Amino acid sequence: MDPANVRQAMRELELDIQEGVDIIMVKPALAYLDVIVRARQTFEHPIVAYSVSGEYSMIKAASANGWLEAQGATLEIITAMKRAGADIIITYSAKELARWLNADG
Repeated sequence: MDPANVRQAMRELELDIQEGVDIIMVKPALAYLDVIVRARQTFEHPIVAYSVSGEYSMIKAASANGWLEAQGATLEIITAMKRAGADIIITYSAKELARWLNADG
């Protein structure tokens, strides 16, 4: 699939739905927030945003170099995925997120 062609992505999702999928998965999530938005506007299926290892690694590397603060950046990115329309978010940061959100709650 051409990563620059959102219309093609939507056609692929439509074909998946016609084949009987229960959920729509968008991966990598961060680079395709626009696809998540369009899918939310178009389909009734639950949408999963899959935050791939490269997205996780970018935050960890930037944090290790002192370029950003990992917790804040992770929370902002996960919020963007949710705001785009994701019902479910799969992320390598799940354990950290649970700890951060429980500590704040």
